[in-house]
Amino acid sequence: RQGMVDYTRWKASPTDVALLDSYINHLSSARIGVASAQAARLAFWINAYNAVTVKGILREYPTTSIRNHTAKLWGYNIWKDLKLKVGGKQLSLDDMEHQILRKMGEPRIHFAIVCASIGCPPLRSEAYTAEKVDGQLTANAKSFFSDQTKFRYDRSRGRLFLSPILSWFATDFGANQVAQLKRIAPYVPEAAQPLAASGKASVSYLDYDWNLNDQKR
Repeated sequence: RQGMVDYTRWKASPTDVALLDSYINHLSSARIGVASAQAARLAFWINAYNAVTVKGILREYPTTSIRNHTAKLWGYNIWKDLKLKVGGKQLSLDDMEHQILRKMGEPRIHFAIVCASIGCPPLRSEAYTAEKVDGQLTANAKSFFSDQTKFRYDRSRGRLFLSPILSWFATDFGANQVAQLKRIAPYVPEAAQPLAASGKASVSYLDYDWNLNDQKR
């Protein structure tokens, strides 16, 4: 399936594992700071988040869900304990998401960073680049809302059914539900755009699928 990861073949290939390690080491050597253009920072940190997540899953594989490796009270938590060293700082996946990416004010990151679950957006088969990231994020958003497991609508009832990602990170899309719906309106299917753009739709949230985004499923 498009956007799913072939963890079995990846883990069985020392060459592919080494290439991922090399890429992560390359990310660690980068000098990326607040003075860098936003597009460059977005591309860098999205790539970093996704690469480190894949690395973390390969280390645990075979597994059925990232949630198997997110201990809340004690023990290993992949989101908190798996680190990438950049600019002399050790940054976790949570750090990258909440302290860096979300603070950039670009909610489309939520259609790009992939937590290795089916409920996440699909993983692109290319890296994000400063030159292309805006178009890549737009394409991701449109793809996300075209997936009926993540977005549905009922025009006759004036209701939108959204991925819980839009609930968990609601404030990233706007200060209130009206603003949030207007923010996503350009990316939803054309027939649903007037309903979203009105800001008056009723909203329900779909179930989130935490199963691993594994091609062998």
